[in-house]
This record gives sequence, C-alpha cells and structure tokens, in this order.
Amino acid sequence: MSRKGGKPGQLCVRLQVQVMPNAKRTGVAGMHGDAVKIRLQAQPVEGKANESLVRFVADALDLPKNAVNVSHGLTARHKLLEIAAPGLTVEGIRQALLALVSPD
Repeated sequence: MSRKGGKPGQLCVRLQVQVMPNAKRTGVAGMHGDAVKIRLQAQPVEGKANESLVRFVADALDLPKNAVNVSHGLTARHKLLEIAAPGLTVEGIRQALLALVSPD
C-alpha cells in the first residue's frame, strides 16, 4: 500500500486509524477492524485532534511531524494517514504502534 507522496519521488505508506478524541490520555487502544485505534486527549475542535494525532504518530515512529499527513477524514473519526517513511511498511508501522497499547 505505498504510493508517491507530496514530494517528487517520495513514497508514502497509507495507514487507516480510528481516533477517539477527548480521551483521558493519548495512546494506542488496539485495533478496530483494519484500523489502528488511537485515543487522543485533544478535543476535536479547530483541528486540535488532528494535530495531536500527527504529533503522536510521528513521535511514536521517530519521524519528523511533516512526514505524517492526514489525507482523508479531517473531520471524521476514521482517518487515512500518509506516512513518508523510507523502508517502513504498513505492517511494520502497525506493529510499532500496537507495541504502545496502553491498558486504559
């Protein structure tokens, strides 16, 4: 599931996520179908939840924030992320995030 990203010649991995804004704390909650379920402490107001999501995923994968982009679902709970990470696969990213599952 890779495709060329925003920069010429850059490959992006597409990852489905299901977000739960306004949670007690930010963290990975597990899977929701094919999507990684992520709790966000931020409220879904004025893009704050999207910013929090991008920051969390970038930090979790040790990538710069500009390597993660919400390509679909800006106002929905189900989102599609494009992650510019050479050498990473969808499964590798999913496993890295699921390793951070919090028991809450």
